[in-house]
Amino acid sequence: MVTDFTLLRLLQLVSPGLPIGMYSYSQGLERAVADGWVANAEDAGEWTSGLMERCLTRIDLPILLRLYAAWQNGDSEKVNYWSQQLVACRETAELRAEDRQTGQALARLLVSLDMMEMRLWIREPETTLATIFSFAALKWSIPVREAAIGYLWSWLENQVLCAVKLVPLGQAAGQQLLIKLGNKIPHLVDEAFMLADHDIGGSVFGLGLISSRHEMLYSRLFRS
Repeated sequence: MVTDFTLLRLLQLVSPGLPIGMYSYSQGLERAVADGWVANAEDAGEWTSGLMERCLTRIDLPILLRLYAAWQNGDSEKVNYWSQQLVACRETAELRAEDRQTGQALARLLVSLDMMEMRLWIREPETTLATIFSFAALKWSIPVREAAIGYLWSWLENQVLCAVKLVPLGQAAGQQLLIKLGNKIPHLVDEAFMLADHDIGGSVFGLGLISSRHEMLYSRLFRS
């Protein structure tokens, strides 16, 4: 059950104002725009929807569920295992660095909020955002389904903000994209939670290719 308190903590956890640096990454979208793969709102919607359905739903969300359960059961071995599995699914150095740096930043923030259990994760090389996000959600009594919806929404909002800056899109077009793609989130979360362990995994060749090429872009707004 979502109480007023847990809703407020969930809003805090998924806020663009959370100081973990998500705004500084585009997950390859910057290069996709530079190379002409994404040139308008329709392209941005197809690109983002594809990543939601083939990456987030197949990898991040089912692993988030397992991390939440591992934290809940006090099973540090399972926490480490699923964190490592998520790192292994990142196909480029850029994607691994983003996950590590945002996860470590969230761990530092939680330590400053008196969650001292996160101290060891601040410099852990296999820290991921989902690892620390799931801990915070459990600590704040946010139910796992709502946590997963918030996690995917936060990712989507960041991608749309990147598209607004890069394509570029107008603010109204960005909000239209958020409504259109956001409507898919509950179904995608349900789909992700149905996956068995051996079904977890997915690969989007375009993401791997464009992410690996992003660091060679002459001028960049976003980190590589």
